[in-house]
Amino acid sequence: MKFADSLDHDVVIFDVSGKIMGGEETTMFHGRIHEYITQNKKKIVIDLAKVEWMNSVGLGMLISALTTVKNAGGRLVLANITAIESVLTITRLINVFEHFDSRKEAIEALRK
Repeated sequence: MKFADSLDHDVVIFDVSGKIMGGEETTMFHGRIHEYITQNKKKIVIDLAKVEWMNSVGLGMLISALTTVKNAGGRLVLANITAIESVLTITRLINVFEHFDSRKEAIEALRK
């Protein structure tokens, strides 16, 4: 897994790519989430357009991020979930995560 993060005004965007299956990158990802929360940046989009595959550790990473952001009073949404939609559906997490077909829709929803 690789990720890059950026700011679009008041919205934090994480571009995640590759195979999400834990490891050092997962720890770094959580660290970045916490850094943004400390900076009071609590509107977060995780764009999964370039994700190829995800295992249970990857699902745990997303759940942990969602919990962390919600507990801080923020909002985390997913964009472009096509590659992992079946996993989210099977695990019924599709109902837990707000998700949007595009990054643009996700950002607009967070700004409302």
